[in-house]
Amino acid sequence: MKLSRTVVYAVQATLQLAELQSAGPVPCSRLASEGHMPERFLLQILRGLVTHGILNSTRGVDGGYSLDRSPQEISLLEVIEAIEGPFGPKLPVPENASSAARQHQLREAIEGVAVNLRRQLHGIKLADLAGSAPRARLA
Repeated sequence: MKLSRTVVYAVQATLQLAELQSAGPVPCSRLASEGHMPERFLLQILRGLVTHGILNSTRGVDGGYSLDRSPQEISLLEVIEAIEGPFGPKLPVPENASSAARQHQLREAIEGVAVNLRRQLHGIKLADLAGSAPRARLA
């Protein structure tokens, strides 16, 4: 599984917010500076996370971003899918009938792996990664 830079920044920013949860809204500039992320790029990512109900955005002098829910309620899967769309295998359609059966078997095997990975990613909450709660079991 390869995570894009966009996903990595999204996870990093949401983890920063999980750790600073009681501090109120955090400006994008602070998240970018402390996380060593490009501010303009991060701003686009944060807006997407607001759109998907993971973050709240507050305007004004004391504005910034905060988690929409507690870190125990936001899964790693939600953050990934907010950026990349639905998580799952993307296999090409077979060009000929002789490879269709093999392609079907491969698709079923990979879909099974994807189901397990989705379950595990859903079980990992921001709180687990931020260190504010006991770690989720990965079994």
